[in-house]
Amino acid sequence: MPDQTDSARIARRLDTVRVTAAAAPRTVTFLPERFGAMLLTGKRTEVLLVDSVGANTAQNVARQVLGRVPGMTVAETEGSGFPSNGIAVRGLNPTQSIEMNVRQNGVIIAADPYGYPETYYVPPMEAVERVEIVRGAGALQFGPQFGGVVNYVMRRGTPARALGVDVQQTLGSFGLANTYGSVGGESGRTRWFGYVQRRAQDGWRPNSDVAQTSGYAAVELALAPSLTASASYTLLRNRIHMPGGLSDEQFEAGARQSFRARNWLTTPWNVASMSLDWRIAPAVRLQSTTSVLGSSRSLVWRNEDGGPGALDEIDSATGMFVPREVEREGFRNTTEEIRLIADHRLLGPRSTLAVGARWFGGTMHRQGGGPGTTASDFDLALAGGPYEYDISYYNRNLAAWAENAIRVGQRLTVTPGIRLEALRSTADGYTDTTFAPQAKSRTVPLGGIGASFIATATTGVYANLTQAYRPIDYSSLTPVGSVSRIDPRLHDERGLNADLGWRGTLADDRVRFDIGVFRLSIDGRIGLVSRTDTGGAVFTERTNVANSLHQGLESYVEVTPIARRAADGTMRSSVTVFNSLALVDARYTSGEFSGRRVEYAPRSIERAGLTLASGSFATTFLASAVSKSYGDAGNTERSDDAVVGRIPAYTVLDWSVTARVGSRFHMQAGVNNLADRSYFTRRTDEYPGPGIIPSIGRSLYVSVRATP
Repeated sequence: MPDQTDSARIARRLDTVRVTAAAAPRTVTFLPERFGAMLLTGKRTEVLLVDSVGANTAQNVARQVLGRVPGMTVAETEGSGFPSNGIAVRGLNPTQSIEMNVRQNGVIIAADPYGYPETYYVPPMEAVERVEIVRGAGALQFGPQFGGVVNYVMRRGTPARALGVDVQQTLGSFGLANTYGSVGGESGRTRWFGYVQRRAQDGWRPNSDVAQTSGYAAVELALAPSLTASASYTLLRNRIHMPGGLSDEQFEAGARQSFRARNWLTTPWNVASMSLDWRIAPAVRLQSTTSVLGSSRSLVWRNEDGGPGALDEIDSATGMFVPREVEREGFRNTTEEIRLIADHRLLGPRSTLAVGARWFGGTMHRQGGGPGTTASDFDLALAGGPYEYDISYYNRNLAAWAENAIRVGQRLTVTPGIRLEALRSTADGYTDTTFAPQAKSRTVPLGGIGASFIATATTGVYANLTQAYRPIDYSSLTPVGSVSRIDPRLHDERGLNADLGWRGTLADDRVRFDIGVFRLSIDGRIGLVSRTDTGGAVFTERTNVANSLHQGLESYVEVTPIARRAADGTMRSSVTVFNSLALVDARYTSGEFSGRRVEYAPRSIERAGLTLASGSFATTFLASAVSKSYGDAGNTERSDDAVVGRIPAYTVLDWSVTARVGSRFHMQAGVNNLADRSYFTRRTDEYPGPGIIPSIGRSLYVSVRATP
């Protein structure tokens, strides 16, 4: 045998070898404890493999794509022309995903995570490889929002191939036409991917047509064997026609009605990022990401005054419609996030340290109440005066965190952690009332501890206890109307997330499961209360009105009783049954609504399904059953005001089928809301309402995909 000197002398770089093999059929898995430069010990995580879900990806039907995540609630607004359906977990508010930290390839894509955490852009699922979810325990490494992190991981291009092309055309009910095309590949040290999507539809309801174009381009360059640089750019351009909301009586008379024909919205979105990934040593990794967001939201509509009962009709005195209202919002922010993970023995036992820091600077310019035209088309021009309010908001944030995984023996790992947030928010401008510049600075320390235990070779137990917070958003710094005031003692919402669960695989990987319990307490939910001043005048005040407690069970079980393979190991046929179940008790524990259920928090969410696969053919059937919830903290059963009231329980059936034709063509078809159930998931006092926002009835789609 050659000695050490000889070995060093003959060492040389070998060509890359890729080994591929057929994997067991799977749709949901979980992230490893060490993932990139992140440390996830003791945290509940999910990974959804989009190509395996069997969903209507052309329309991003969230209950199909994300439905296997236990407890996932969806604000289905697409029936009113608003395709960016919001999501939430654990009884939190799903509106525009405001209580989730939404990312794409690790980059924040919400308008402003601290002041305006609404999400108007979600990538088309045709371009997404997987969706990663870290529950609320991820607050130490990712920052605010009680629901945790949702990260859409984009495709990266075909490996070991200079050019790969993917084209998909989808046609469906209500004028749906979706064209998607992507190119990508790998050559030498460079890997790249890009897509363009164009989607148009007439809509399920009148006045709910949508036209949008989205695109994405990314490139990765291996600067050295241990150093990779990447850059990406994302855009969205759209024009959304909104048919308005309905009252309870209108919904019962016919959910497809529309009494608003002049409401329009556009949300052009731009996100650019640059990243470095440096493997400093085998056990040390550094990642840095810089991102810039430049986006806006513009709205012209017959506003919410009078609710859905106030019909938008021609005034007999003038022979014209009443003037519409114009609102504009612009967002500009920059984020720098750096992460380092390293193994060490500084404390004696084998340990892994994950540290990081983030700087964020964001600006939002909000103009509203502008007198619009009496026309019906998309027109943001002012007619007859200035905006009622014109305010600029600024957020500056600096955060640092550290978590250290300490291995105790061969099976147990304990991970304490801490995060420190420094945040300053300011507002300046004018409203229709007296408005003084606002400023608020605070420092928020967060702590937590997690643990994982290897129970068997294929299963493990996880547990964590982590503090979280949700900062005051911009609306909390601005008086609403002529008599609203801001409580000078107003503070951020604080909370505590706890998880305990068991996950893994059994029976030679034929059973996959993640079963756990959780407890989320939130102190100081922000809202409006009515007060009387010393002079006897009644006013509303924005303040911390109540605490809430969310607790329950989350379970996902996937069983493959039949899995037959060919002699070469490829899967010939399989049968998979899955069940996603969440039992949630979310209630207010203080204030005038103590004991009442939290808004948009159904007590049970269950999605069960069956997937059959044989050769090039596969079909999936999904049943989603969601119990009743309420649109208001008072748990009103029914009211003349459609903004408040019960959201009835519903069950929705979805079916899809896919077939591979040769080696280059795929076909997919399906039916959403197979039984044509009439239901809704949201009541709102603003756009796309006001009132009840009906979900879409039965719809069909057919897709043809070519990969030449």
